[in-house]
Amino acid sequence: MKRKLFFCALLGATLSSISAMAANRVEVNDTISSKKADEGERNVMLNASDANKPREIQIGLPSEDVNVYENGLPAVYSSAVHKLATHWRSDASLGEVGLMNPSESAITTGNIAYSVDAFSKLGQKEFKGVLNYHTNHFGWQNMDMNVSGGIGERWLYTASVYQNFDPESFSPKFENFSDRTQLYHAGLTRVFNNNRGKLSVVYKFSKSNALGSMINAAPFIYVGDGSVKELPGFKLGTSSYAPEGGRFEYMDVMDGKMKSGRFGDFTGNKAHEVALLFDYTFKNDLKWTLNVKFMNAPEANYVDFGGSNISEATAEDGLFPDGSNDAYTGLVEGRRTWLHLGKVKNALLTSELKKQLGNHNTRLGLNEWYYHLDYHSSSFQWIGTVTEYPQILGSKAADGSISKFRGFNELSPEYTKGYENKLAVYFTDNWQVTPKFNVYYGARLEYYRMAADQIPYGRYAGFHIGDTHTYTDNEGNTLSTEKIEPHKVVKDKLNYAATAQFTYNISGNFGLTADGTVATRFPRINEYAGTGPTEEQYKRVTIPLLRGGLFYHNDWINLTSMVTYISKSNNIDQQNVTKPGTTQSKTTLLIYDIKTLGWTTSAEIDPFKGFHLHALFTYQKPTYNNYFIKSPFEGVPDLNANGNIVKEIPQILVEVDPSYNITPDLRVWLSFRYFGKTYANLTNALYFNGRWETFGGINWKVNKHLSLGTTIVNFLNQKGASGTINGAELLSKEEAGKFKDHYMSGNYLRPFTLEFSASLSF
Repeated sequence: MKRKLFFCALLGATLSSISAMAANRVEVNDTISSKKADEGERNVMLNASDANKPREIQIGLPSEDVNVYENGLPAVYSSAVHKLATHWRSDASLGEVGLMNPSESAITTGNIAYSVDAFSKLGQKEFKGVLNYHTNHFGWQNMDMNVSGGIGERWLYTASVYQNFDPESFSPKFENFSDRTQLYHAGLTRVFNNNRGKLSVVYKFSKSNALGSMINAAPFIYVGDGSVKELPGFKLGTSSYAPEGGRFEYMDVMDGKMKSGRFGDFTGNKAHEVALLFDYTFKNDLKWTLNVKFMNAPEANYVDFGGSNISEATAEDGLFPDGSNDAYTGLVEGRRTWLHLGKVKNALLTSELKKQLGNHNTRLGLNEWYYHLDYHSSSFQWIGTVTEYPQILGSKAADGSISKFRGFNELSPEYTKGYENKLAVYFTDNWQVTPKFNVYYGARLEYYRMAADQIPYGRYAGFHIGDTHTYTDNEGNTLSTEKIEPHKVVKDKLNYAATAQFTYNISGNFGLTADGTVATRFPRINEYAGTGPTEEQYKRVTIPLLRGGLFYHNDWINLTSMVTYISKSNNIDQQNVTKPGTTQSKTTLLIYDIKTLGWTTSAEIDPFKGFHLHALFTYQKPTYNNYFIKSPFEGVPDLNANGNIVKEIPQILVEVDPSYNITPDLRVWLSFRYFGKTYANLTNALYFNGRWETFGGINWKVNKHLSLGTTIVNFLNQKGASGTINGAELLSKEEAGKFKDHYMSGNYLRPFTLEFSASLSF
């Protein structure tokens, strides 16, 4: 779908953070211990860009997806339509949360990525309850509760509720909350055969309305030296750039009919899920797990906003606000809107056999993952004032009526209906060859089938299914006449993954480590929602990852330093590109390669009792390869981005996370993250200077029942922008000087925020 590429920068064997939901903002304890011993403690709830989305997993490539697994199964099969944050949060229903490294994830899921690995709280014989409450000075209210216990000797139960009321750092005028999410869990477990096995049934219901990218952008002044300034009267992070009015008109891509709606009516998500969880340990210590779930999401909807060029409107432009006979004069921006409507179903099964055989810890696994998608999107464009709560401007017709919306379905309206299925077997072995030498290796073989309807035609104003369109050249000569209708695409392919990791302790404290992983896949169903790759473009995506380095540890320091290489071939990206200096935009499908070479050093330091410091330094150089855009605009040269630094990824990244236990029950902590210079467009013509993202807090365990916490987000109160600059995709380096002190729009950091939490155990 109109996927955003979440680029990353963090390489090495000991990354300092894992992805986790930030809907809870920061829990009373801001870190958790990973299940993986080589990952240590990680900050998991700290997202400086969006408090209701996970901190993105970072390995040096565009994100394949948000990788979160619950009970060995994807929390959502794909977040391309059904967003993860609408159905899963790191809440009190979870009993254990850990991290899969890229090698393990490649084998067990087929994706090379750092992945959150969570397990449901199923209950215990004694009654337990927890109530978590969070708020901030902007009016956020969050409640999260779980109760669990036993019924007799053989039955366990669990029940959870999660409620989020988030107005963001400003209140959108057309909705009460920017995020209103509800989650409900209920589970029953039967324990049998002297606790050797258990069988659980868990039901989950989710309901969520989130405004997302409608509110996550703002205008600013690009100074020209990598810094930005605020516009007079517009505060980055606390002023809303969502329109004052929430009503609009659009053309339905399914039938071409003109319809009207409200933005808030297109953000609904609702899903029902039933999971069956089984595990049994045989007398020979062979352990068998079988986890199955069915999920039905009859509503999986969201709205995307985009921008283009900001310019000065004059009376001659004939743009009128509501109820005015005087043409508007002042700054305006061409804005874009996509309405995404989806229905999703999936049936997922994962089963594993595990056994310790001498010095081999072996595992044999099976995935059977079925995903059905019924999805379409419609798009339109409009012009808004560059102000807080902008007005939507319209052109006045001869009869005095005002037309506010235009360019219907010109920019990447999408459609796909069908399914994909993954049937995979995998094997891993953790082999302790000698007390000093360890080998971990594994392989995965996956049969992948996709059958989907798509509409493989170029988009134009008025595009819809059932239309008959004549394509012409610049001289008006007819090129072709086509009826817009779905075409069936069927693919049967084999994907594979393999990994090997070697660790050798030269001495008790010092050693060497190296690993190599490769995973492959073919284009997925969501990548056919646009025009999709043609038969000539349909190619295997290959991702190799190579790492090697040194480690040292003693009683007070754990140090790792590694060199990493990762690349990805045939990356598919649908880009909306704008003619520089105008609001003219076109959609183009791009297929290109990326490669990244980096060096990472990470340290966990405990110099004295109560004090802990995590520090990380990364240097890397992610570059584009085979990246070419044929310009769709007259007078704008084609773009060859080969060798350019990948936009949004810093080449230098630093993390410093100190914490100190003043007493066993009172802890203070800080988190500093430095992101170096990042490029804001494909040509590397525009960039943002390095920035600090900062967090800090105090956690106090008052007694065995009550814990309190205070967190400060962005305590340096930085006002920086991040991400890309709207409308600057094709801007050349020669033209960059023209954009000194130029008005632009893009993403920004979360503002200074005070957060408070309380946790009651009973």
